[in-house]
Amino acid sequence: MQIRSANFETSAAKPSQFLRRPIPHVVFAGKSNVGKSSLLNKLLNRKKLAKTSQTPGKTRLVNYFLINDRFYFVDIPGYGFAKVSRRERAGWGELIETYLETTPFIAVIFLLIDIRHEPNANDRQMLDWLQHHRLPFHIILTKADKLSNNKIINQQTRIAKELDLDRSELVATSATSGRGMKDVWQIIAGSFDGNWNQSTKEAAT
Repeated sequence: MQIRSANFETSAAKPSQFLRRPIPHVVFAGKSNVGKSSLLNKLLNRKKLAKTSQTPGKTRLVNYFLINDRFYFVDIPGYGFAKVSRRERAGWGELIETYLETTPFIAVIFLLIDIRHEPNANDRQMLDWLQHHRLPFHIILTKADKLSNNKIINQQTRIAKELDLDRSELVATSATSGRGMKDVWQIIAGSFDGNWNQSTKEAAT
């Protein structure tokens, strides 16, 4: 996919600030420090469009990035970060749920999981929630450059079994090496088919 423009649009701290422009939303979800911002930057071939941090829990807003003036990348707050108050964590969760439940423009949701670790309770809860609400999603395994090819296959198999999914449904990626970026873009392009008008699909190719 040719990226002609990629710009930060706005951040939403409450539902009244959610964007309602009727174009596809490509959503990135996952626990804190899983590498959402790094993956987003790599997909767009931008170094600092989405701010990365060594400090988990930095993304506390719903952040919108306008791509080719035709669709959004949406980075939602990371879950499972313990070093904030319980009240603040609950607020993030409510913001995420409200966004996902009330936004009719979602084309696909990428649930990111660190390939080096087993899915935790928060990952499973998020997956269960997406399945229950029948939202379109794919599992993205991040930081694959940290493992050998054999270990990547083993981890894909293990994580798929843990989540009761087929291994082919899990895409191994690396924001460092670029592994899996083409596969992710193919999923994005395919998510537009049948859901958006012809002009939108043409602009996304």
